[in-house]
Amino acid sequence: MENNEIERVRLPRDNQILGLLDSRLGGSRCKVRCVDGHTRVCRIPGRLKRRLWVREGDIVLIEPWQFEGDQKGDLIFSYKPNHAKWLEKNGYLDKLQDLDEF
Repeated sequence: MENNEIERVRLPRDNQILGLLDSRLGGSRCKVRCVDGHTRVCRIPGRLKRRLWVREGDIVLIEPWQFEGDQKGDLIFSYKPNHAKWLEKNGYLDKLQDLDEF
């Protein structure tokens, strides 16, 4: 098996949304531009703080809060670059690219 071959890519389930990390805000909070057109302030939950490392420009998986879900959410997964390319190639990030043009 080659190194660049992809076995599985985690896809959004239920109310999860894909997004692009715009900036780190400090205190385990980030500003994320989501596929649905909203910009959310997302936090990294305590159970993932030491395991989830993110940078600006990463493609991430967001779970919006039930209360203030259009403005806030939890960052639950960060995609590796080859998985992000697969998502882009298969059309999961098309709406995110449409938002870049404006």
